[in-house]
Amino acid sequence: MVGRTTSAPRLIHSGKVRDLYDAGDEMLLMVTSDRISAFDVVFNELIPNKGRVLTATTAFWSERLADLAPGSIVSADPAVLKDHVPGLSNVGDVAGRAMLVRRAKMIPLECIVRGYLAGQAYAEYAAHGTIHGTLMPKGLLLADRLPEPIFPPSTKADSGHDVNIDFNTAAEIVGRDVASSLREICLALYERAARKAEEAGLILADTKFELGYVDGVITLCDELLTPDSSRLWPADQVVAGETPPAFDKQPLRDWAQAQPWDKTPPPPALPREIVEETSRRYVAAYERMTGLSISNWYGSGR
Repeated sequence: MVGRTTSAPRLIHSGKVRDLYDAGDEMLLMVTSDRISAFDVVFNELIPNKGRVLTATTAFWSERLADLAPGSIVSADPAVLKDHVPGLSNVGDVAGRAMLVRRAKMIPLECIVRGYLAGQAYAEYAAHGTIHGTLMPKGLLLADRLPEPIFPPSTKADSGHDVNIDFNTAAEIVGRDVASSLREICLALYERAARKAEEAGLILADTKFELGYVDGVITLCDELLTPDSSRLWPADQVVAGETPPAFDKQPLRDWAQAQPWDKTPPPPALPREIVEETSRRYVAAYERMTGLSISNWYGSGR
């Protein structure tokens, strides 16, 4: 909960997972909830530590990728938030899940990087031999490593689903120079993160970045390399042609898929074991990738 006074920060946007508040001085307060969605439906149950994992992961990578692209994050320290966000009371309610960030003029693309064949890309490749409309080498299997990482973007939809596009279409939307800069930046970001994952015995199969302009400079915004924005596999369990286990909400999706449910609200109630397993996977993703303990991140006493 953000504030309980009449001067509490003004809510600007409430998404499936994140809430944005006006923090003044061209700043925003981004609060990541423990909500979880599947098939574009938000479930009623909260996933313990999910918001803290997403926030801590984003802060970790923002610091380690700053030389490749600056991040919009100012601070996730609750003491800083309390001092800089007018009207923010009970900061403990959002400790570990909130960040003060700079406002950005968002670039209207989802900047996706794929290093392995999986998800929607595999479905398209199996049907047409392409990824986002670009012809790929023949004979690739599910979970195969691509010859080199690729940058197949998508549109950012205000409602409904994003649309996969090729590079030329992206260039028509934002301009070829900007599209080329985005591709160069995102491939460099992916390659550094993939090396870090490899050191931890993990494979970063794909991820997406959101970028915008802060003071005219292309800047990393929103979440970075989290289990919600990335496909992360244990390297020793990847078998070509099979779907690898992932550090994400796949157990919840599998359970929901098996229910007599039409994928529209209201969702079915999640069993406790699904909630616990999903939480465990999110925490494991953070701790294995970073080498840090989530218990040492802000808000552990909440």
